[in-house]
Amino acid sequence: MTVNALIPRQPVPALKVPLTDGGRFVLGAAPGERFDLVVFYRGLHCPICAKYLIELERLAPQFAERGVQIIAVSSDVEERAKLMAEKVSASGIKFGYGLNLHSARQWGLYISTSRGKTSIGIEEPGLFSEPGVFLVRPDGTLYYGAVQTMPFARPQFQDLLGAIDFAIKADYPARGEYTGAL
Repeated sequence: MTVNALIPRQPVPALKVPLTDGGRFVLGAAPGERFDLVVFYRGLHCPICAKYLIELERLAPQFAERGVQIIAVSSDVEERAKLMAEKVSASGIKFGYGLNLHSARQWGLYISTSRGKTSIGIEEPGLFSEPGVFLVRPDGTLYYGAVQTMPFARPQFQDLLGAIDFAIKADYPARGEYTGAL
């Protein structure tokens, strides 16, 4: 099975997930002014995800100042997603859950199998997606994307803020869009 690669400046796959606050997130229905920041995380079992999302929550007001709406999404069930939102003390991040793994694969995310309990004593789901970070323009096209095969070495949100500032100031286009012959 191959993993899809999304193409900058092209539409991203649909994303429709329930939210831990009882609402529903539908990508594109009410987009951020400049971008939607879609952060796919592994799930409650991942201590690195929690640390990563705590940092994102800390920076959420700075993203909001730049017209960026944030959603964190996993394939976790509602209870686990709510526990992660609580662990992060989420107020600036929306938490979506129940990501269908077929949808995860459409987004180009890697899928892993359970190895049992993690270092924090929480059981991994049988199958779950690995991390991905995407900036989606209000028109539903990909501006930036990064996917990992592991929970380690993810894009840093402080760096992403600087990149957004540059992109806004320079009206910098999405790159990596060429799909022609080589």
